[in-house]
Amino acid sequence: MGLPAMAANEGIQLCVFDTRRGHQEGQELDKILFFFPSDFPYSVQLSVVGLSEGIITFTRIFSPDAACEVIEEERHSHVFYQAEPDIWMVMIVEKNKDNESDWRCDALIDVLKEAHSLFTMFNDSLQALLDKQPSGELARSRLYTFINDYLSDFYVGKKIQVPSFRDCLKERRTVQMLTVSREVAIEVQSLATVIGSSSLGSTACKSLILFQDLLVATTLSPGDTANMFTYAVLRLTPHALSSNTSSWSYLRRGVSGSSITASSGLLNSRSSPEEYHHGSHDSSMGEQSNRYHMPRPLQRDNWSKGKDGFLVCDIQLNVGGLVYLAPVVWLQQSEEHMYLCIYQHRSLTIIILIPVCSQTDGEQGIALVKKQLLENASEKIVHVEEKLSRGWGGENAYHVSGYRYLLVDTDKSISRTSPPGKVMTLAKDSLLTLNKLREEVDLEKTRANREKPDHEKNLEICIRAKNNSWIIAKITQGRELYMAIEKANETLLYASDAVEKFSDRYCDGAFSLD
Repeated sequence: MGLPAMAANEGIQLCVFDTRRGHQEGQELDKILFFFPSDFPYSVQLSVVGLSEGIITFTRIFSPDAACEVIEEERHSHVFYQAEPDIWMVMIVEKNKDNESDWRCDALIDVLKEAHSLFTMFNDSLQALLDKQPSGELARSRLYTFINDYLSDFYVGKKIQVPSFRDCLKERRTVQMLTVSREVAIEVQSLATVIGSSSLGSTACKSLILFQDLLVATTLSPGDTANMFTYAVLRLTPHALSSNTSSWSYLRRGVSGSSITASSGLLNSRSSPEEYHHGSHDSSMGEQSNRYHMPRPLQRDNWSKGKDGFLVCDIQLNVGGLVYLAPVVWLQQSEEHMYLCIYQHRSLTIIILIPVCSQTDGEQGIALVKKQLLENASEKIVHVEEKLSRGWGGENAYHVSGYRYLLVDTDKSISRTSPPGKVMTLAKDSLLTLNKLREEVDLEKTRANREKPDHEKNLEICIRAKNNSWIIAKITQGRELYMAIEKANETLLYASDAVEKFSDRYCDGAFSLD
């Protein structure tokens, strides 16, 4: 497809563009809202965006309701995501000669979906930003810092590493839950009720409670819970706050000093977002910052723990023309702005969301809510953390001997998976086969959804890999199970029986034949 060579240290291109803009001669750059790497010549950026838009337009001739999602060519994979009406995100990933280029395109699309969801949570929709500032300068500024900070988590050394076949037992944009006893669950619910009543106004606070990197309780919708959980594991939990500790959660990646240097350099490249609009090379991020304050909630080291147990940050967000010192997030389900307040006690992280509309006193009102929370809930917080710590089984708490698995509840956006350390023990052939199987399942699900959107797809596939391991996928009633069993000399009957036992014991029989 005649694409330019990738930057040696990048391996990907990522662009965001608005198909309604840039149709007049000489204003073509106005279409581009974001491009990575930003130091690519404008002619190259226009070529990539023009090709992507052409593919979208062409495929809509044959499929008006669902434009192109994936294009595979010899040297690149192209994935497309329509983030908002007329606004597209496209990622182009360069293929290497080794097997590390074996990835699921749906996993790459999930990266784009996650980036957009997190961006919207902190900045509002792109369309809202374009309505507020029609030139696009504000939207470009926000995208420029946010996506570059987001991509910093994908650096391994000096190169970006996208999800590959080694990540086939992970599911992005889902929540990992902590299983607790009925007694503990009642105490956690009592704590959540106290937190909800901490608001000074008539509208109750909402909350998430996490232990380690696992969710214990939430009062948000599944979609908002998934977004807030993702952000918490990336930047708020004790593992995330510790620069010397690499969390075992799949969302976290070990970041070396060299990778931090590389990602920091993203914001120092020669192209600033302002250049897209003016075509000038004289502007700088410093000048842009003076014109529009750019919140950077994904910037590392933004959060730190205060003496009172509350996390403090230097994020500022602009809502309705007023600047709030406390971070503000947008809940998509309830369509309301909420102050973001985090309290941490040992391994327990409590995210408190305070309605902006209920706090007329701003920072003073938030301080009163914090004071009220400490007075009413301190003992409960200490008690719940102690109970959870005593019952905690460690990083391998959800390991099942003999199995490497991924269990997904798509309706509730919940997943559970074998610990990463255990997944790493799988043979490469097992991982490659499982990745290919998930690709086939993705295609089958997409096809079934287009043909019968209201019909639930039931599916069962069992494959023998080259190394004689059994690779299994089962889908039923909105739940999905992917599994690798490395028993070289066992029969299909053994593999089927092993899945039945797993289903009966850990999935309430959801995948059993009976």
